[in-house]
Amino acid sequence: MRIHNYTFPIIALLFILISCQSKVEKPLPEISPEFTTVLDAHGDWKKWFNAKAESYAMIHEGVMTEEDAFINLESRKIRLSNSEFEIGYDGNQTWISPNRAAYKGNSIKFYHNLYFYFFNIPYIFTDPGVTVEKVEDKMLNGKKYPTFQATFDPNTGSSPKDQYFMLVNPETNRLEYLLYTVTYFGDENPPFSALKYEDYRNSDGVYFPRILTGYTFENDSTKSMRYQVTFADALLLDEEFDSEIFEKPEDGVFSN
Repeated sequence: MRIHNYTFPIIALLFILISCQSKVEKPLPEISPEFTTVLDAHGDWKKWFNAKAESYAMIHEGVMTEEDAFINLESRKIRLSNSEFEIGYDGNQTWISPNRAAYKGNSIKFYHNLYFYFFNIPYIFTDPGVTVEKVEDKMLNGKKYPTFQATFDPNTGSSPKDQYFMLVNPETNRLEYLLYTVTYFGDENPPFSALKYEDYRNSDGVYFPRILTGYTFENDSTKSMRYQVTFADALLLDEEFDSEIFEKPEDGVFSN
């Protein structure tokens, strides 16, 4: 994992952990046998469910920008670091350092957990307020896929009206495509996008995709490639990161 000498000494993050925590497994969520089969195909998903924290490195292909992510899984506090900025969520607000202009996108609040969410599907669909059901098979690029739909309770997350369909490889039972919509910016009838999951890698018994590729989607087919990100060094931890690392630095600003 590359170490950046920007606002925060990243290497310290792996060692600033809350001590004296006992490892207690949570009661498993109520999920259907069909969805359990999908989760089991992705390895020891209960390890993700009971983990306290996660970290990984991500590269935006094309521009070749590396971004390191550190997350406390229960609170979903997060810190992202790359050569351009630090972005974080302290449990209440999102912030950026050194200034808002460092991030060129529309919304820091939208971006701060975007790739964390995609990277952790299907595990993250075991969250409270999420229901996963097997639905009619879907065709994509001429291939039929067993399909699961994730829906959200009204007060779950910031965009509970988003739609998610997991298209599962019929041979491996692993997620191969995600069809999803984005209602965060106010579009009541947004188009579907497609995200391809490839090259799963074993991280201590839990399998994560190495490559995610986003496409436009039309007439049951992927069209233009929109982006591609690759992941490395995924770790699940039994203890949380110290909450101080998620607090806004002195030179940072709160921002939506």
